[in-house]
Amino acid sequence: MFEIGEYIVYGMNGVCRVEEIGPMNLSGVESDKVYYTLLPLYTKGSRVFTPVDNQKVVMRPVISKQETCNLIDEMKDVDLIEVSDDKHRELAYKEALKTCECRELIRIINTVLKRKEERIAQGKKMSACDERYLKQAQDGLYGEFAISLKIDKKEVEEYIEHRSSLKEMASAS
Repeated sequence: MFEIGEYIVYGMNGVCRVEEIGPMNLSGVESDKVYYTLLPLYTKGSRVFTPVDNQKVVMRPVISKQETCNLIDEMKDVDLIEVSDDKHRELAYKEALKTCECRELIRIINTVLKRKEERIAQGKKMSACDERYLKQAQDGLYGEFAISLKIDKKEVEEYIEHRSSLKEMASAS
């Protein structure tokens, strides 16, 4: 069970802070059931109520700073989503997003950025589908990284680039 004040990942809501734990005081809701009241960090004015024993939505702790740093160091080596047709690729993106796992979000980001490069080389723009899933993957990943690194979400991309360049310099010497 999570504690009040703890940061967790709750499905597509991303990072949430546990605000309260206890029964809900609403008519029509079982009073003996225990709920989390969650505050999604990146959705203003939103609250989520979910049973503590919810098995339908991914609910897990935010990864540690060390796990974040390890993932950043491995980002370039994470496999791409290898699907040739657009319809199946979108399904693969959706499935990867549903897992709420950082490595899967990185797979989406890497895949979309590689496709973007290829499309630009062909004189084409990035597809709307790729753009949408890139944003969702980055929002989820960067939101979680921001909490574990204790930095603002807007600073995460710069942090990743800085850490990656330091790693490249270290391996070059």
